[in-house]
Amino acid sequence: MAYQALYRTWRPQRFEDVVGQEMITKTLRNAVMTNQTSHAYLFTGPRGTGKTSTAKIFAKAINCHHQENGEPCNECEICKAITNGSLNDVLEIDAASNNGVEEIRDIRDKVKYAPTQADYKVYIIDEVHMLSTGAFNALLKTLEEPPANVVFILATTEPHKIPATIISRTQRFDFKRITSATILKRMEYILNQKDIQYEDAALKVIAKAAEGGMRDALSILDQVISFGENNVTLENALLVTGSVTKMDLLNYLQAVVDQKTPEALEMIHKLVQDGKDASRIVEDLVEYCRDLLLYQQSPAMLEETELGMLDEDFKKFAQEIEPETVYQMINILNKQQENMRYTSHPTVYLEVLTVKLSQLKNQPQVSQANAQPAISADQAQIDRLMNRIQQLQDQINSLQQTQPQAARPVRRQVVSTNQTKVKEVKVNYEKVNEVLGNATRADLNRFQQVWGDLVNMLTVPQRAIMSVSRPVAASSEGVVIGFEYPYLCQKAIDDRELQDALTNGLSRLVDQDLSLLFLPNEQWLKIRKDYLAKRKVGKTNAQPTAAAENNAADPQGEEPAQPPIVAEAQKLFGKEAVQVKED
Repeated sequence: MAYQALYRTWRPQRFEDVVGQEMITKTLRNAVMTNQTSHAYLFTGPRGTGKTSTAKIFAKAINCHHQENGEPCNECEICKAITNGSLNDVLEIDAASNNGVEEIRDIRDKVKYAPTQADYKVYIIDEVHMLSTGAFNALLKTLEEPPANVVFILATTEPHKIPATIISRTQRFDFKRITSATILKRMEYILNQKDIQYEDAALKVIAKAAEGGMRDALSILDQVISFGENNVTLENALLVTGSVTKMDLLNYLQAVVDQKTPEALEMIHKLVQDGKDASRIVEDLVEYCRDLLLYQQSPAMLEETELGMLDEDFKKFAQEIEPETVYQMINILNKQQENMRYTSHPTVYLEVLTVKLSQLKNQPQVSQANAQPAISADQAQIDRLMNRIQQLQDQINSLQQTQPQAARPVRRQVVSTNQTKVKEVKVNYEKVNEVLGNATRADLNRFQQVWGDLVNMLTVPQRAIMSVSRPVAASSEGVVIGFEYPYLCQKAIDDRELQDALTNGLSRLVDQDLSLLFLPNEQWLKIRKDYLAKRKVGKTNAQPTAAAENNAADPQGEEPAQPPIVAEAQKLFGKEAVQVKED
């Protein structure tokens, strides 16, 4: 029989063989035991964590007639056929190469047929996030109304790309990264079964390089076994993974801390010549600095971790180096790692990195040496300022006691200053009085009805100015516009473009050319009061037109007994708003 890769040979065949996913396997096993399986499942998680393997085990479990405690027997014809991939009722589909609508429609057309050998037809769709939008829509209909003997298992590494309508119709299981300790234990079990010699340090390097994926770990282990002729050593593991030894990292960091730049540069050149990847060197340096910080803060925790690999040289170096120096190293390493992503000269960045790290030694010492003098100088300056403030406070209290009346003129001066800040808007009283002389309630109502449409015709900044305005008086020749805020009224007066827009818009709405007069509401109330008072005594300065005088004298025969001032007020503000009170 041809050789099979380790990850295929040692692929889990039972739920108990799936490592690092105990919660998921227990849930699925209980569902099989109680016959409470769902019609659709979604398995998400990083690569190599057991999604597809668990899907096949679940397919065997629900179709096995001899399963015990939810585990498939792996001895019956159904289990063997599923394991070999020869059972037509269990289909594994790669969505990356079958992502079209036609492929999903073909599945939808076939699910209505009963399984030929097994109890359930199981469709395992791997990398389901690669399906097109049309394919997802075609799959959605089947998930909404699935046949009783069909189970869908969707697997993906990117669940955020799957539509929410699909996710909501499935039971979702999130596979987590497998811990290095679990990977280490699994590799030890496999090597012991194969009777292969190994070094613990080598397995730790492999587990670290796998980054939580069991399949990646077994693939790397397979390479190391082949490279070392059935002997797993630390040296071979470092060569295969491209990792740098802890001793090389320690010697390099010790050289840059001691400002031995030529020696550190020579180490970098040797690592590159040995085939080490520049990005991997920087990554290993970051992790080594991280271990230094963890050991300084919590030695016990780092010693218990599966990747500790601590020796006396590491512990001694961690005690000697300052944490601030390690912080700065990590920051520089991170920035340099980002710069190296798109460069075609990584060795140059490594050399620059070495020079930068070599210049860090004196910086923390200088800051520590100068820290106390700087604090003392700042404290002395603060003390001087506090004394000066106290002296000024004493002088103020002394002046208040000896000259209690001195503050009063200042207070009056402040008040008067505040009052002068509010400036009245310049208003052409003559034109306003001309409009009032011919103003009617009908004209005012007409303009108020179209005012909202007129404001909507303006630009956004212009609408902001006119949003607090409204017509307050109108005649056949002009309209008086009152503003709630004087400063907005002044802006409208100064904005010639706004005035032209209002005039042209009003002309289109009422088919009449009119003049517009702007004034604040406070000034409008004063003008109206003065106008009515002068009309009452017949001495108005507005000099109304003859038509206005005739209207005031003859209120169209409706109420001949009313005084002219009452008729004028009713014409301006409406009869319902005017009440006549006898003195």
